[in-house]
Amino acid sequence: MTTHKRIRPFNTKETYPEQNLDNDLSQGVVARGTMVFLRGQVSQDLDTRECLHIGDATAQTRKAMENIQMLLGEAGSCMDHICRIVVYLTDIRHRDEVYQEMGKWLKGVHPCSTGIVVSAFARPEWVVEIEVTAVIPDVVGGT
Repeated sequence: MTTHKRIRPFNTKETYPEQNLDNDLSQGVVARGTMVFLRGQVSQDLDTRECLHIGDATAQTRKAMENIQMLLGEAGSCMDHICRIVVYLTDIRHRDEVYQEMGKWLKGVHPCSTGIVVSAFARPEWVVEIEVTAVIPDVVGGT
């Protein structure tokens, strides 16, 4: 049986204390040693859980992408190995600024992308959430 590697496991009791939840989750999972699935990333400090950049869609996107870059590094991957990205917005009017900032982080990567407008996230101050699936490069066989 293969055990998947869990990146930054946490329980929702600490993350969302006001919501009376008790779920064991992870920021990311490395499956079978090659696939990386990241939880939707928002403008939150992953160490302190502090929400950042309230009201600023561009800065929230930048922080989400910083989190993605950091988590992929912890998993043994990097931005160049993103295969799929899903962008969730609470307001379609943020699309241009979110995609412009996100595009700076994905130059030359060409992942599959899906954009979805939703009514809300777990915290009302978040306006963008970005979910990523990536691979860990095969060092022996090349990338």
